[in-house]
Amino acid sequence: MKTVLFIVDMQNDFCLPTGSLYVPGAEKDAERLSLLIRERENDIDKIILTADQHHVMDIAHPAYWKNAKGEHPASFTTISWWDVVSGEWTPFGNKDEVIDYLRRLIETGEYKHMIWPEHCLHGSEGAAIIPVLMEAVTVWARGGKYYEVVEKALNPSTEFFGAFRANVPLANAPDTMFNVKLKEELECHDVIWIAGEARSHCVANTLKQLFDYPDIVRKLVILEDCTSNIRGCEDLAIPIYEKAARMGARFVKSESLLFS
Repeated sequence: MKTVLFIVDMQNDFCLPTGSLYVPGAEKDAERLSLLIRERENDIDKIILTADQHHVMDIAHPAYWKNAKGEHPASFTTISWWDVVSGEWTPFGNKDEVIDYLRRLIETGEYKHMIWPEHCLHGSEGAAIIPVLMEAVTVWARGGKYYEVVEKALNPSTEFFGAFRANVPLANAPDTMFNVKLKEELECHDVIWIAGEARSHCVANTLKQLFDYPDIVRKLVILEDCTSNIRGCEDLAIPIYEKAARMGARFVKSESLLFS
């Protein structure tokens, strides 16, 4: 049985209390996951980490938007296509394209567009994998194995919650399209342990993007104590997790795997 550990966005800005978009409890998630890697290192055949990466001028960052007074929106403001049409908020990018993007979010059943604090800026310390986890991965790799880091979300014109594609893929932007190579990598394994941040957003949308591949979903083992929600969003992804369970994904605590 080949096992891959699939880790979503366990980066400093999400996992450290000093991070710009800290997910409460995430540092403990990382500690538990690191212990699992150390205790089960011989049973993990590959580790894949995803890494959120953003520009300052990103469609989900405050600097990208202004109102009539030239003010930027506060973090955790939601913006709809009508807010742009009405002139309440003006985007940095092409207005018509942004309106189309915001409409498509609604039409395709994606989350509402939210403004986040600047986070995981490309090349910054905040975008790095949290040290306690990176150390465990490094020790594991010294046993003669390889880990992979999959960067996502550098296109500033669309959000990219899930690991496989942008919330709204953009024409002529291959980096926003579904990552077939990553899917095929998962298909090469019999068991997929998945953990990461945040449970309410990037982990949930990673699962959702796999619903078209039920054979992969049935391999998933979701490490419940190695993922946490953004505060105030605890119920947001419940339907996604319920569907994953119906499709055969399993939910376990990492401690149950430590000495199994």
